[in-house]
Amino acid sequence: MDKLAELITPEMLQTHVIPWATRVTVALAIFVIGRWLVKWLLSAARRLMHRGGMDDMLVAFVSNIAYFMLLAVVIIAALDHLGVQTTSLLAIVGAAGLAVGLALKDSLGNFASGVLLIVFRPFRVGDFIEAAGTSGIVQAVNVFSTVLATGDNREVIVPNGQIYGGTIVNVTARPTRRIDLVFGIGYGDDLRTAKRLIEEAMGRDERILAEPAPAISLAELADSSVNINVRPWVKTGDYWAVRSDLLESVKAAFDANGISIPFPQRDVHLHRVDAA
Repeated sequence: MDKLAELITPEMLQTHVIPWATRVTVALAIFVIGRWLVKWLLSAARRLMHRGGMDDMLVAFVSNIAYFMLLAVVIIAALDHLGVQTTSLLAIVGAAGLAVGLALKDSLGNFASGVLLIVFRPFRVGDFIEAAGTSGIVQAVNVFSTVLATGDNREVIVPNGQIYGGTIVNVTARPTRRIDLVFGIGYGDDLRTAKRLIEEAMGRDERILAEPAPAISLAELADSSVNINVRPWVKTGDYWAVRSDLLESVKAAFDANGISIPFPQRDVHLHRVDAA
């Protein structure tokens, strides 16, 4: 301790220790205050974007990018106050960024795809989509990936490049959807009666829309059944409930009126051959 006290002279304190400690303290203050200011500015910007009617997905995406860019500015300002040559540092960072960019070209592709998803908006947060071999409700579009929630409440994270580079099916984009059903009846059953029962079953369900009008038509004379196409229109949110209820109603009506729903069958003819 005595030797340390001998080394730290008043001149050293005045010329080195105190100025360096001051610069470190100010640099830390710049970082802490700058980070708080960035968060405050982004919070205010998010409120303004929401008031302007911007989509939640776009607000979250822009906020994430702006946060990292502004935080980088704060870090550079703090390092500059410490005396670090930020010009040389930026050149080194730029060269390193080029090398990293070449190594992470897939990630940059996902970033570019995320920007395109935000700009063209083939779907929004809350839409149910089918893309990249999976389906679910869109929870968020991040810088590199999109988060989906499946019907059984699993979280699936899909790279943006796989979504934008493939076919996107937005199930909930339109207010109405058509239900496509096929009912098969036996060849011995009355076709007009079956169609009337289907029409009555649809008429009892108020969720089925009058316009466009439901369609009932003969689909084909199949091997084991006479197939009938049934195509009612419903609101998108009622699709699965109406589909299930209509199947149950038609099955009950067929059973009550002796209309059979045949299963695939085949006639086998046996020929007896004498031993001689």
